[in-house]
Amino acid sequence: MTNFSRLQARHLELFRDIVGAANVLTDEESLDRYAHDETEDLHYPPEVVLKPDTTAQVSRIMQLCSRENLPVTPRGGGTGLSGGALPQWGGVLLSTERLNRIIQIDERNLQVTVEPGVITEVLQNAVREKGLFYPPDPSSRGSCLIGGNIAENSGGPKAVKYGVVRDYVLNLELVLPSGEVIWTGANVLKNSTGYNLTQLVVGSEGTLGVVTKIVLRLIPLPKYDLLMLVPFRSAENACAAVSAIFRAGYTPSALEFMERDALEWVTRYVDSSTVKIEDDVQAHLLIEVDGNYPDVLMQEMEGIAAVVTEFDCGEILFAEDHQQKEELWKLRRRVAEAVKANSVYKEEDTVVPRAELPALLKGVKEIGRKYGFHSVCYGHAGDGNLHVNIIRGQLTEAQWNGTLKEGIREIFRLVKQLGGTISGEHGIGLVQKPYMDVMFEAAHLQLMKQIKEVFDPQHILNRGKIFD
Repeated sequence: MTNFSRLQARHLELFRDIVGAANVLTDEESLDRYAHDETEDLHYPPEVVLKPDTTAQVSRIMQLCSRENLPVTPRGGGTGLSGGALPQWGGVLLSTERLNRIIQIDERNLQVTVEPGVITEVLQNAVREKGLFYPPDPSSRGSCLIGGNIAENSGGPKAVKYGVVRDYVLNLELVLPSGEVIWTGANVLKNSTGYNLTQLVVGSEGTLGVVTKIVLRLIPLPKYDLLMLVPFRSAENACAAVSAIFRAGYTPSALEFMERDALEWVTRYVDSSTVKIEDDVQAHLLIEVDGNYPDVLMQEMEGIAAVVTEFDCGEILFAEDHQQKEELWKLRRRVAEAVKANSVYKEEDTVVPRAELPALLKGVKEIGRKYGFHSVCYGHAGDGNLHVNIIRGQLTEAQWNGTLKEGIREIFRLVKQLGGTISGEHGIGLVQKPYMDVMFEAAHLQLMKQIKEVFDPQHILNRGKIFD
């Protein structure tokens, strides 16, 4: 195991020479602010926070840290849910928030070049003004950064029709742990030139290099969308309806699942009266279609409505105008906040083939009864991506930090049995790391570790994430 160097006064002086004194933070308040993200209650303060604003500065920082054997943790907006950007080993927290420029929107080639510190929603709005669309839209899109989305291969509601971040990344400027700078690919739609380093870096959680520029492909912005909220008397029936919608030939632009508790909690949390939840309703699907022809979209909605009525649904709420659409989306996007405000919880980011969602939900509830925990489930049902929020409630310390781990392991074994995996979009980071052996054989894990070794032989970059 590498023994890292201790941060010294001379290191701080060298960092000030690189990024300026105002962008070298060592005060307790700043260190505490960067010691956590949105993952449970983890807290790992760095020894210093650096805020570079050019690739050259990032390169010099990495050269210095490589030479001096200082651990470095890259960080975006701090909205992560797996502890992937927490400085577990102290050392340097490298914040990309000042690398926040939209460099070029290339309307001719439907591409945009951005820096990693651009807020996702800011980018979406900028290209929207030109009639273009960048679909990946995590719930935290108003505060998460594009660089963090690259690190986690983020998805969001639109992924069901349009794909995840990986499907839009053409090329990356990457600062290696040694400080060398490379471009991983080319700004083209087809590329069969050597190994695909671009796709290797996407989803690598900042363990292989620091992304400093990103080239994304765009698509034309759909002109219209329609939205409906469908109540179901059985949560398993709601899950079963998902696969049926696709088998009937429909591809919604979003298809979201919310268990009763999730919708009740968020309705109280945001003080909304938009949805009246009937006593016998156990779950809802939020279903959106988009495109350029209103008549076609209306036919699709009618067809989907006919499908879901076969699964014992209640009265369907069709959003009447833009305001009502925004209100319904606000409820879905803020569920995670509502759950967090309601109770201490652990969130597991499971994903299975969509037809297996009913079996996954049923299994999660059975495992909960076995280990004595209550769960609140919601997520991107169209992708088979179910967020399982395990509520602490009345669990003892021994249960919460002890036997619950075996319950989570059982959930993950079920996920694998159903043909799925243990993270759809939140990444592995620190919290899922103990369960990687559920998914992978030793030879598979060893191959990943060898890839890490090639990029970062000193293990200075985001060490301890994904695997030890």
